[in-house]
Amino acid sequence: MRKLIQGIMEFRKQRRSDYAETFAKLALGQNPDVLFIACSDSRVAVNVFASTDPGDMFVVRNVGNLIPPCDVDGRSLADESEASAIEFAMMKLEVGHIIVCGHSDCGAIKALLEGRAGIGPPNLRAWLRHAEPAVAAAKKSGAEIDVSAVSKRNVLAQLEHIRTYPAVRERIDRGAVQLHGLWFDIRQAEVYYYEPGLDSFVAIDEAEGRRILSSLK
Repeated sequence: MRKLIQGIMEFRKQRRSDYAETFAKLALGQNPDVLFIACSDSRVAVNVFASTDPGDMFVVRNVGNLIPPCDVDGRSLADESEASAIEFAMMKLEVGHIIVCGHSDCGAIKALLEGRAGIGPPNLRAWLRHAEPAVAAAKKSGAEIDVSAVSKRNVLAQLEHIRTYPAVRERIDRGAVQLHGLWFDIRQAEVYYYEPGLDSFVAIDEAEGRRILSSLK
């Protein structure tokens, strides 16, 4: 908390004037291009590794970067917060891209691998059921079951959950929104992009970055 308050003071003294015009425009409304879904983990600092500015992204963060699927009527099967964010991003903001970003050393995935039944806090135990498809997918793939492998599969599982939302499907069908998977390696400070054709996450170097940019609508 001390560092946070000192940072606010420093921003007001040193950088506030630099952002004055930006925030004055944003006060009139937001127009983000991306709905960014990430883990609450304090180490996943997207504004640092993606060099984003205020107003660039509509952000949802929760434990495990999870999105509960919805039923055939478009109602979330669990928490309404994530569902409402998706609906707002699709229908009001009309973002062109949805990103789910997982990361290494994820505490939510660690807890899940240790056994969800053994998780004491009841809300956390219930919440992590939305990541269980990732464990099943990792086991089915035959690959080594570790936190990183399941965390990556969890990104794909949550993208599938997002596709259950009618507002998302409708925009996908008419080419108005694209879905993307990212994975952040904390130790290496490296960001990876999911390539469906390879069924693999590829580091976003210059070549991969140019390929991604060329595929964007």
